[in-house]
Amino acid sequence: MISGGGTGGHIFPAVSIANALKELDPEAEILFIGALGRMEMERVPQAGYKIIGLPVRGFNRAQPWKNVSVLIDLAKSIRQVKKIIRVYQPNVGVGVGGYASGAAMWAAANMGIPILLQEQNGFAGVTNKILKDKATKICVAYEGMERFFPADKIILTGNPVRQNLTSGIKNEKLKIKNLLIIGGSLGARTINEAVKAALPELAKSDIHVVWQTGKVYYEKCKAAWEAAGSPANIECLDFLADMPDRYANADLVISRAGASSISELCLLGKPAILVPSPNVAEDHQTHNAMALVNKEAAVLVRDAEAAEMLIPTALKLIENDKQLTLLHTNILRLAQPDSARRIAEEVIKIAKK
Repeated sequence: MISGGGTGGHIFPAVSIANALKELDPEAEILFIGALGRMEMERVPQAGYKIIGLPVRGFNRAQPWKNVSVLIDLAKSIRQVKKIIRVYQPNVGVGVGGYASGAAMWAAANMGIPILLQEQNGFAGVTNKILKDKATKICVAYEGMERFFPADKIILTGNPVRQNLTSGIKNEKLKIKNLLIIGGSLGARTINEAVKAALPELAKSDIHVVWQTGKVYYEKCKAAWEAAGSPANIECLDFLADMPDRYANADLVISRAGASSISELCLLGKPAILVPSPNVAEDHQTHNAMALVNKEAAVLVRDAEAAEMLIPTALKLIENDKQLTLLHTNILRLAQPDSARRIAEEVIKIAKK
């Protein structure tokens, strides 16, 4: 029984673990538990797995008096999971964070089912912190997670990344430096604003720029690119279908500091400027970024300073081969290959016990 979701950062590792379990044990039966109305209810069936939705919702931190109905839905969800467990009788529960994970893993542990937690970020999420004492094992992506979890339960596995990521082909004909700017499928407003403001400067530079704006911001970004004279050295795209090749050709990457993005950058050894999103719980993207910055494995530009500093920092760094090599060497040391398989192996060990 695998539970979690709400964002792609939770859903992708959950599906990757399920796929790895199927590879190791084709007979394994897997059931997902999600939250009704959330992204996992669509993405998990697309990946070929059955999912049951719970009415669970997040707590309203700004208006605590509105949480009575949230607590009622939480109680309903726990009761529903207990019924599911009686029917399906899972050997093990896997929680990857998110609202549904809290209800599902709490119910499972209280019914005597061993649970494994996967924590993607360098600052543990609320759900996993609440469940830590009930877990048999906790798979983490960063060192130093003893701050949040019992040391004897922690296994450093890293985060699962997209399967074909390392298959990119480098274009040897490209003789100029290549800057890859990514903001995720929806885009990153601050990064896009910084690029828009610096379009004349980027157009004059002798580097190739791949600017992935995200669907939400694409029209305005494209209009700004056209207003700047549609510079030939800047590609303005809403989505990158050929991500492995784009990564392979990048000399420097500008990115948010989500758990999945950082795991990808580590695995590929890509020098990066990280701009943590301020709109996430407990500012966990800054914690993710600092884990790399403290090891001279990435450069940090804070969201509030991005408009002024992001592109000048990138243009200076991309010409500094010595610094790029240092960042490449250090970030590669932090890579955790085969994360999904290693987590799946732990799940099977627990199930067999």
